[in-house]
Amino acid sequence: MAFDINALRVKPGDKIDLSDIDTRSTPEWDGDDKDEGKAALPVLNERLEALQELLYAEGKQRLLVVIQAMDAGGKDGTVRHVFEGVNPTGVRVASFKRPTDEELAHDYLWRVHSQVPGNGEITIFNRSHYEDVLVVRVAELVPENRWKKRFDHIVNFEEMLADEGTTIIKIFLHISKDEQKERLQDRLDRPEKNWKFEEGDLGPRSQWDDYQKAFEDVLEKTSTDQAPWYVVPADRKWYRNIAVSEIVIQTLESLNMDFPPPEGGLDKIVIPD
Repeated sequence: MAFDINALRVKPGDKIDLSDIDTRSTPEWDGDDKDEGKAALPVLNERLEALQELLYAEGKQRLLVVIQAMDAGGKDGTVRHVFEGVNPTGVRVASFKRPTDEELAHDYLWRVHSQVPGNGEITIFNRSHYEDVLVVRVAELVPENRWKKRFDHIVNFEEMLADEGTTIIKIFLHISKDEQKERLQDRLDRPEKNWKFEEGDLGPRSQWDDYQKAFEDVLEKTSTDQAPWYVVPADRKWYRNIAVSEIVIQTLESLNMDFPPPEGGLDKIVIPD
């Protein structure tokens, strides 16, 4: 059975209730178990590697992959597993941490625009401009009448990028509160993961319901034909990796890419000893 990524896609006008989406579900996966799921990933990696090379060689199109999730939602792991083996020359990750003083001195999209991909590139946003309608909303960093306007700003910004040749896919990794607790505890229990734990991560956890509502509004208000959102159930890491791989691969396949024509006269060239 082919994996239909549209089963995960948020269509414009859809109403979203995240509590209705089982975070341990595996939509469109007809495999028998976790081991089979893990075994499928190297095949997908190989396909993605070939498509990324084609995108880079053609040098005419660009792909922006936006990944958002709650803390410990699996953003880093997704990037590491899905893009394993791709050529780093044509793939870049942009991580958006807490804004610097310089960034705060500009509009909130200023730091984002310079990070979008150029021709032949894939850029992955680990967090993104959506922090400015998520964190700033729940933490009340700006007034409501200000962050509400940003939904339209963002839609228009992404429409401009798409009109100028950037293909955009946006992925929300949907985990449960119980799963987040396990992952945060794992960061505390394993010394090699202590560096990933910040006490500040517990703040958003205490506002879980507020963040879920904020994500629902993001999905409803900013999923467009040109820049769609996909909700990926992400408690099962192996399924998350398969689903995200399929979304990226099928999007690249839809670009109808071609290798550039070879230089003339190659058939007459003899490589010297």
